[in-house]
Formats: sequence, C-alpha cells, structure tokens
Amino acid sequence: MKLVRVGAPGCERPAVLEADGILRDLSAVVPDIDAALLADLSVLPDPASLPVLDTTGLRYGPPLARPGKIVCVGLNYHDHARETGAEIPTEPIVFMKAPDTVVGPNDTVLVPRTSLATDWEVELAIVIGRTAAYLTADQNPLDHVAGYTISHDVSERDFQLFRGGQWDKGKNCATFNPLGPWLVTADEVPDPQALALTLSVNGTLRQNGTTADMIFPVAFLVEYLSQFMTLYPGDVINTGTPAGVALGQPEPKPYLRAGDTVELAVTGLGTQRQTFADA
Repeated sequence: MKLVRVGAPGCERPAVLEADGILRDLSAVVPDIDAALLADLSVLPDPASLPVLDTTGLRYGPPLARPGKIVCVGLNYHDHARETGAEIPTEPIVFMKAPDTVVGPNDTVLVPRTSLATDWEVELAIVIGRTAAYLTADQNPLDHVAGYTISHDVSERDFQLFRGGQWDKGKNCATFNPLGPWLVTADEVPDPQALALTLSVNGTLRQNGTTADMIFPVAFLVEYLSQFMTLYPGDVINTGTPAGVALGQPEPKPYLRAGDTVELAVTGLGTQRQTFADA
C-alpha cells in the first residue's frame, strides 16, 4: 500500500494511492498518517471503499506527520566512501536530523545564507512501525519496519566538515530533508537491498546506485540502532547515499545554488523534484 498526505503545508490530509494511480481519501478513517497509524496498519480499509480525490494541482506533503527521531547513517555505501577518500567504517556512523527539517518531496529547498557547499544525497528511508529495543538478528528486525520512502539528505559540507563540532550543523538547516512522495508499506518492498537510487541536477545524472552496495544493510541498521536508542513507530532512519555527491567531484565542485533543480528516484518509491532558492 502507498500512503500519502496531500494538500497545502500544514493542512495535508491522509490518502491511499492505488496501483492504477487513483488517489483515495483516508481522512474519514484516520486523522493522519502518523505514529499511531503505523503501529496498527490493520485499521486501514479496502481502498476501493474510499472516496476518490481529484489530483489536479494537488501538492504531495511529507508522507509521515510529526516524525519522531530522524536517525541518519553516514558513509554507508562502499562507492561513496571511496569517492570521498574515507575508510570503510567498521561500525555505522550515526548522526541526527531534527524533524522540522522535513518538507514535501517537491517543495522548495533553501540554500543557507552563508552556504559555500550545499550538497545533494538521495537515500532510502526506513520508517519504523513497531517499538524496537535491544533487538537481536533472530528477532527479524525487518518486522519492526512499517515501510519505506525516499529521503533527500541535503547537506552543507562547509558547515558539516570545517566549522567544528559534530556533523549536525551541516545537516539541520531549514528544509534539508524532503521526504516522500509515498510511504510504501514493507510488504511491497520484499528486498530493501535490491533498490536502484538515482539523482540528477539540472538534468545531469549525478548519482546512480543500488542499495545492494550498502556497507550496513537495512536489517542490520535497525538491529544496531536499537542497541543505543529505542526506536518507536514514526521514527525515520536515513540509510546513507551512494557515490556521486558534489563533495566527491573534482574541483570546482558543483555545489547547489539558487535556481538549481534536483530530481530523485528510488525503485518503487516514486520521485522527488525540488528547485533550490536562497534562504
């Protein structure tokens, strides 16, 4: 099932997108697509029983209302580590993004006022559906996943790498986490390690990878993170990005500026398209 939220920012309504492209209104059944719903998807009715929504001019918002934690994994693709000259990590590199960085998949993204190096990163995002704490591999960590979506982990590399402290200051600028367009339930993604990810900037393909190249796969990440923090329904895990980011390009690196358009896609999870503007 593809769960979506449509409407103006702050006024989105929950809906279901059927395979034939018909959008059906869920607002009479559930108040929103949120942690409470993800913890019990069995309340969802047969989509055929729901009223049809007119999609003309309809904005897609983030497919998850009020996300909890956004836990991010850095350097999680072999080819991305190689392009940046980094050693392959022996354990996941973990940082956090604030939930208020989340915007819709096609919303404007803002280049920070003093930015020197705003960069792109297409990522598979895991959305948690069952509380997970101290999991072991034999508990099947994937059973705790409600579904998957596309995350654009926009990053300011100068803030991240050269301004001291942790990575967080380069990851938490306003609008730096477009999410969506759909939250695809886990039953429709039988193998999260077999998904293609692409990203283009102004029509030029920059990233073309596969989740098969992850250093730490999805199931391991859920298990691993649950050793350090409790994962709750509505939490999101950004799982890292493949090679092709601006940071890994030769000088002059093609960092993003106002007016640039970025398009992202992940197999079965839809597409995103953002135009960048000055903050």
